[in-house]
Amino acid sequence: MLSRTEVTAENLIALVLHEARLLDARDHDAWNRLFTDDAIYWVPLQHDQSDGIDHTSHMYEDKLLRELRIERLKSPRAFSQQPPSRCHHLLQQPSVERMDAPANHFVTRTEFHYSEARGDEMLMLVGTAFHHFRVDDGALRFTLKRVNLLNCDAALPSVQLFI
Repeated sequence: MLSRTEVTAENLIALVLHEARLLDARDHDAWNRLFTDDAIYWVPLQHDQSDGIDHTSHMYEDKLLRELRIERLKSPRAFSQQPPSRCHHLLQQPSVERMDAPANHFVTRTEFHYSEARGDEMLMLVGTAFHHFRVDDGALRFTLKRVNLLNCDAALPSVQLFI
């Protein structure tokens, strides 16, 4: 059991690195358990986009939408996953942007290169991920993952997995 006053920069960084390993291993169920029930996974469509509710986004997924996508990825009838997509996250060392134990709010920033492959197709994206955390039931969990793509305003091909 972790309390908000026990959170360290090392805890935050370790969770971001663990998240990337889970995604690369296609362990989407374990990955989704890293999020709080009210968490959002967000990929904005514009630089400096203020929110995902009043503006169109590449992705703006709550728990239900993440679970639906995970179930689709597991389905043998999902045509877009024949053959299955694989991904690789190459991360710079995450930096801690905010450590606010009294407010139970912690934020990291991670520059990344993301590659997604399916058959002979390859997609490569570059950007910055912001993870917002809180201690929830004694565990550190994500409340928001915002993925700012370098070319977010470009017409992107379909991203099958989670960046």
